Amino acid sequence: MATKATTRNALTVDVEDYFQVSALEGHVAREDWDRMPQRVERNTDQILQLFSDYGARATFFVLGWVAERYPAMVRRLADGGHEVASHGYDHVRVNEQSPEAFRADVRATKDLLEDLTGQPVKGYRAASFSIGRDNAWAFDVLHEEGYRYSSSVNPIRHDHYGMPEAPRFSFTANDQGLIEVPISTVALGGRNNPCGGGGFFRLLPYPYFRWALGRINGSEGQPGVFYFHPWEIDPSQPRQPGLPWRTRFRHYLNLHRTEARLRRLLGDFRWDRMDRIFLEEREQA
Repeated sequence: MATKATTRNALTVDVEDYFQVSALEGHVAREDWDRMPQRVERNTDQILQLFSDYGARATFFVLGWVAERYPAMVRRLADGGHEVASHGYDHVRVNEQSPEAFRADVRATKDLLEDLTGQPVKGYRAASFSIGRDNAWAFDVLHEEGYRYSSSVNPIRHDHYGMPEAPRFSFTANDQGLIEVPISTVALGGRNNPCGGGGFFRLLPYPYFRWALGRINGSEGQPGVFYFHPWEIDPSQPRQPGLPWRTRFRHYLNLHRTEARLRRLLGDFRWDRMDRIFLEEREQA
């Protein structure tokens, strides 16, 4: 299709394990994380092979907690030509942190990832898209700590996150020039509708995403931003007991279909790293 030949979209992976997601934080204690069966390395390596099959480059937003335990995996990401960016240390939402705690978190994670890869860490994504109207101070902290861009806003209405009044496409987030790159949405019926991945990619039919990203690339002339997690291609991951039905539905729905859908997406569009799309093009303008 025409979009594959003309427009690069940003392919992103939030590198965290299945037990670290916000939906399970009330059911799996942080102090138990090291005792859980860990699957993030095997799943991430599977994603690396998948991207290699299609010649795609991506940005991996890596938790510091994961990087400390799997340093060789982080080096494989960088050696494979992908961008390594920060997802914070241990998936604490920004709206639950003080400015001081947030600064310590993003500084430590940036230092760790740079030490492992030997490359500058330019990007950050907040756990659960938890930067919004009430904690925009986080953009200033990110700039002061050496980050060049954030991808921490999802401009939709959602019970766990969302800033629907935010711009749909990349914008300057503060006076210092930090760039915010929101997750992709398509405007329909007077509201922003999700089309940038996550649980919605497992819930909604694939043709909807092909149409929505094609519209963003075509009539709107913008790159899309798509994200998913390593655990979303892992239908054999351990099931957690005692989960409410809504949490079970959101977390386990259609895990067995995700990889096949990703292959269609990788084949239908062109994909690249966040820094190449949103930083290099600005520098060349």
